Amino acid sequence: MKLVGMLDSPYVRRVAIALELYGVDFEQQSLSVFSTFKEFSRINPVVKAPTLVLDDGTVLMDSSLILDYFEALAPADKKLLPQTAAARARDLQVIGLALAACDKSVQIYYEHNLRPAEKLHEPWLDRVTGQLLAAYSGLEQLLANPQGESLSQASLSVAVAWSFSRYAVPSVVKAEDFPNLQRHARLAEQHPAFGKYPIE
Repeated sequence: MKLVGMLDSPYVRRVAIALELYGVDFEQQSLSVFSTFKEFSRINPVVKAPTLVLDDGTVLMDSSLILDYFEALAPADKKLLPQTAAARARDLQVIGLALAACDKSVQIYYEHNLRPAEKLHEPWLDRVTGQLLAAYSGLEQLLANPQGESLSQASLSVAVAWSFSRYAVPSVVKAEDFPNLQRHARLAEQHPAFGKYPIE
């Protein structure tokens, strides 16, 4: 089984850490959707990270779809999502905010690093920045009362998202404005699964 993508992608890192927690054996192949586009396209013509190639050759993509597959396979003691409807809804709310924060951080990063400076669209950046900060404000409130120290799909997704935003857009997302998120990510990053798959 092969996980394709760079660990500076929060989506790739999210899957790598989750697979480690599920106890799934896999090889991580660091291919970039930019610098190794052609090589990546030979594995998945869509060139979407993460891409997971199962042992039978089936190609999965999108971090949430990949994790849905392994959540279904996981034994009860390895599942990363709650089984009751109310608890699952809460975790899915958290995951939705974390993934929105990832999406908006990526958009801001691309706008500044891929688009020529003279073509930056400030109204778009203002809008995306507002969405990013709204997602983290929501998470900051939800993390005011921690739900325990065990890593779940929700807790790891939040930590991965926050660490990525602090890596990619630190001037936009300031640690002092989100103490609960900062504390949560700092604790999560001490877990061996996070240490095994650091941001590249």
